[in-house]
Amino acid sequence: MLRPIVIHPDPRLKKHCDPVADLSDELRDLADDMLETMYDAPGIGLAAPQVGILNRLIVLDCAKDEEADVDPRPLVMFNPEIVASSDEKNVYEEGCLSIPDHFAEVTRPKVVDVSWIDRDGKAQSETFDGLWATCVQHEIDHLNGKLFIDYLGPIKRQMITRKMQKLKREKARE
Repeated sequence: MLRPIVIHPDPRLKKHCDPVADLSDELRDLADDMLETMYDAPGIGLAAPQVGILNRLIVLDCAKDEEADVDPRPLVMFNPEIVASSDEKNVYEEGCLSIPDHFAEVTRPKVVDVSWIDRDGKAQSETFDGLWATCVQHEIDHLNGKLFIDYLGPIKRQMITRKMQKLKREKARE
């Protein structure tokens, strides 16, 4: 089921999310809905607060590329945590489904080690590099109430926020 994506500014996007204590069928269904919503948007990552749920859950798939005929690799991560990150940095132009049509270069660690619980309740860990590393860091930031625009200077951040407020007013009138 497609879920509506929360648009910035919204107080839910600035909240620190609660850990998932027990995996339930309801949470697995939420993860499936989030993957469907992410693919439909289209995007490569989505965090639970972006659909209004304040739980530590993210989904991502950076392999999704129809032109390159790459098989999708959807990941569902409950309680993801960065356990190590490289000193080497990478710069990617990031966007966000909660901040449509706005992009900016963000510097983050190039490689991160992440641990999480999968949809079957099993502990997982993996080293991510490049775009995958950027995406997982971006989504985990959401769980901590941080947006990619928080890495920008105040003037650029305020400009984007004003444009999003205007977009929300226009959508409310429709």
